[in-house]
Amino acid sequence: MNIVVGQSGGPTAAINASLAGVYQAAVDAGAKKVYGMRNGIQGFLAENLVDLKEILDEEEKVERLKRTPASFLGSCRYKLKKAEVDETDYQKIFAILKKYEINCFFYIGGNDSMDTICKLAAYGKKIGSDIRFVGVPKTIDNDLMATDHTPGYGSAAKFVATVIKELVYDARIYQLKSVLIVEVMGRNAGWLTAASVLAKDENCEGVDLIYLPEASFTMEKFYADVQECLKTKDSVVVAVSEGIKLSDGRYVCELSAGNGCEDAFGHKQLSGTALFLAQDCARVLNVKTRAVELSTLQRCAGHLTSATDLLEAQEVGAAAVRAAIEGKSGVATTLVRLSEQPYRWGTSIIEIDKMANSEKTIPLAWINDTQNGLTEAFEKYARPLIEGEVSLCYKGGLPQYIRLDEEI
Repeated sequence: MNIVVGQSGGPTAAINASLAGVYQAAVDAGAKKVYGMRNGIQGFLAENLVDLKEILDEEEKVERLKRTPASFLGSCRYKLKKAEVDETDYQKIFAILKKYEINCFFYIGGNDSMDTICKLAAYGKKIGSDIRFVGVPKTIDNDLMATDHTPGYGSAAKFVATVIKELVYDARIYQLKSVLIVEVMGRNAGWLTAASVLAKDENCEGVDLIYLPEASFTMEKFYADVQECLKTKDSVVVAVSEGIKLSDGRYVCELSAGNGCEDAFGHKQLSGTALFLAQDCARVLNVKTRAVELSTLQRCAGHLTSATDLLEAQEVGAAAVRAAIEGKSGVATTLVRLSEQPYRWGTSIIEIDKMANSEKTIPLAWINDTQNGLTEAFEKYARPLIEGEVSLCYKGGLPQYIRLDEEI
């Protein structure tokens, strides 16, 4: 068989482990050709393909690939129109699949990427194609349905918790009333911001306040919460999701002038929540404030990858290949939690329409009664996902990763 695999959407520190999982499983299964599409479906439409067998011709390269952050093949944010509206892209995609005699199509990505698999599988079924389309989930947002968690989340959560812990240490060095506000990614789901609660341990008191998109938020309550914390401590550390909203539906960051741009999928680009809150808090409470925006660091910090996450990411890629070999199409791989203590997991396969075009948010029962923190249930869920450290190859004091352009 010949296969093609691509990556789409925002990258993660573990997305290339899934690529390695697809690649190794395909090679082990006797695949004749393993093509990689450069820049996702957009690159596929331009026939921008590479032969991964020629590039990953040594075991050492595959091992480095697993530990390399960002998307090795490049990414895109390209939305296929519905086939009933415009079949142009579909006709071109299936013509290219036929040209390269491709039997299996794998796409590693988040919600919009699963939508792509869903549409291609449905169109293939409509025209009687036997090509198999399988989705491989990834997202630091952890907002995909039907899976216990998503590959990429554990590493990003580990990064957030580590940075928050270090910021808490830094914030406590002065006897000065101050407020530090840390902005974490998360549009409608606060999974990543919630990970800041993991910074608390036997030698760190952790973050003081956490605000998520799932919880109600008002500026008045925010000021009151901060003021209450300042009564008993000099320094207050707050974690906020970039997507926290007011009761009228506006994102808090929209209160700052100049925000309101949209991406290719019509999503409002969010940024500046922490900066706005810090400036407003300084004005209202007359206290020193500082804003930190973690931004893309959350998804590309390969030096803080979770070993658990890396292993799971690789396995969902391999499981996708096994599903395709068994003749399945229009499906996605998922992670299943088999037990809590000890933490044990496995993989499963679901119909793609159960995952695409819907978002999984944090259960309200996991948010505390005051809407500014998490319960122990969330910590019990998230703590195992950040466990384990990954060894990297270093040269000149810096980690050595693998890049596609250097291998071609």
